[in-house]
Amino acid sequence: MLELLRSVWREPRPAPAPPRVWRDWVLVGVLVPVALLEGLLRPDLSWRALSVIVSTGLVATLLWRRSRPLLMVVVGFGVATVVSLVVGADFPKQNVLVFMVLLPYSLFRWGSGREAVLGVAVIAGKIGLSSVLGYLTPGDALGGVVVLAFVMALGAVFRFRSRARVRELDQVKLLERERLARDLHDTVAHHVSAMAIRAQAGIAMANSDPDAAVDALHLIDAEAARALDEMRGMVRLLRTEADLSPGPRVADLERLASRTRPPIDVEVVGDAGGLPSPVSAAVFRLAQEAVTNARRHAKHATRIEVRVVVDESTVRLRVSDDGDLRQAGSPGFGLVGMIERASLLGGTCEAGPNAGRGWTVTAVLPRAAS
Repeated sequence: MLELLRSVWREPRPAPAPPRVWRDWVLVGVLVPVALLEGLLRPDLSWRALSVIVSTGLVATLLWRRSRPLLMVVVGFGVATVVSLVVGADFPKQNVLVFMVLLPYSLFRWGSGREAVLGVAVIAGKIGLSSVLGYLTPGDALGGVVVLAFVMALGAVFRFRSRARVRELDQVKLLERERLARDLHDTVAHHVSAMAIRAQAGIAMANSDPDAAVDALHLIDAEAARALDEMRGMVRLLRTEADLSPGPRVADLERLASRTRPPIDVEVVGDAGGLPSPVSAAVFRLAQEAVTNARRHAKHATRIEVRVVVDESTVRLRVSDDGDLRQAGSPGFGLVGMIERASLLGGTCEAGPNAGRGWTVTAVLPRAAS
């Protein structure tokens, strides 16, 4: 339960929402006249002028409910609480204020976990205070809690549905980039093979037919130009919206050890400085993902060991913890990504429980990535 509360508290905001959309303006344009008409025409309305001013003013919170959901909840329910204390009754009582259920919805739809917890505290404080002071009957208070809980759950459902949609789109992009990477490999391999054949032919005919050797050089030059053009075009696609700065390497593994508990022991055996960039970057990413999984799932772990062994032909990575055994099941998305990354470089990646305690991830990559 404590871990659940921590995860909720640390939940970030979803992708930035637009500050306001046309529907917000329409709601404000409709609700303001309705609030004015209800305030003027409803015969049983007490504190008429104050009620109209408060209700029409609170309608404006809808314009910032996406970008400032917690602030709007505090303003809406805080103002209602203060005015209720001033007049000594649940206030205001205009039916148009049903629009305030949109504020808790927006809190769970676009707010962070921390904002959601604080907003729920504000709302619960308002309902609890009104109940204690006798402004609300127990039945009304319970009904309000049920309605608001449903609205907040609805906001959370739409939030995670939107996030799932974003993940699906990201997955499609990743798969497309993988196809582009394979196309790039095939294209470069084709042109390089053609250049090698032309070079061999030119060498064989250099003594007997110099002109044929020159023609072979021209063909090699044309093949090289085409290969470079196609490779640059695909690399531009692969790097779209990507960070072009140098990525982390094996030498950066010490950064993993600088984090919080459990402590991480990092050991690199062999010359890792001469590794090709794709292999070195893959070793770091695999170790990073394995350490993240260990921190997340290895209960009661006292240490995590990261060991990289580099020899003349292969790079071996081993990440092991001493936490409680986890049940082996279908691999999660993190392990699937690790296996895919290793296989793209011609290597392997496996994970499973140790003989006694803990879990181990092992990856073997060829030093010259295939």
